[in-house]
Amino acid sequence: MSRNRLSPNRARFWKRHVPTSLRAAVDDSLAYALEAHNLSVEQIAELMSYGSFWTLYKHLADLNLKLTQVRAFEHACGIDLLSRYFAAGAGRLVIDIPTGRAANAEDMQALQLNINQAVGALLAFYSGKEGADATLAALTTSMTELAWHRENVRKSASPELQLEVTP
Repeated sequence: MSRNRLSPNRARFWKRHVPTSLRAAVDDSLAYALEAHNLSVEQIAELMSYGSFWTLYKHLADLNLKLTQVRAFEHACGIDLLSRYFAAGAGRLVIDIPTGRAANAEDMQALQLNINQAVGALLAFYSGKEGADATLAALTTSMTELAWHRENVRKSASPELQLEVTP
């Protein structure tokens, strides 16, 4: 699978994006595959070992993807939006597992930005200027970032090995 580089803003967006419906999760996964890896539905079907890409089209159109195919679909697309959607639907907060590394200034700025956006969304929501979906998305992003830093601090006493390849 080719690895195209996303702009930092788009990479941050996709890293924190949680779809609000199953249709959005599927459509956004396909959009990410196209944007980040230049993969069409036909190529995704091939990566998933479908005999015909029309079968994948039918499953995606009907939102009838087999549960055993979800991880293969996410792997082929390069993003786990269906898993995020299912976790959020069950009232769970999903975070990437931190390695216990020291946070840098960019990490702190991103955290501060997310918290400020969440507070701004709350203020706008309570004054009737923002919808519930946008407010929930901002709050979820902020809570996810804080949870990541919480786990990172907890793991800092025994960080994982940082494997580096030296030439």
